[in-house]
Amino acid sequence: MSSLLQEIAAKAHKLSIKERAELAHELIAGLNHAADSGIETAWDAEIERRVREIKSGKAKGRPAEDILAEIRAKYS
Repeated sequence: MSSLLQEIAAKAHKLSIKERAELAHELIAGLNHAADSGIETAWDAEIERRVREIKSGKAKGRPAEDILAEIRAKYS
């Protein structure tokens, strides 16, 4: 652990529980944002592709209740 990281950690431990939780949230959110930069675009494209397939009749949807019933039956 670098000295800067040790210094930051020591200061962070002096924060209130609420402040530490807020700091943890900010740090984790920053990681997610950096890691997910292209994921949102990819999901948007996938959703559009699936909608086109359903509208064209190439793919058909099924009621969620049916799918969940199958899963429950399989794993019960």
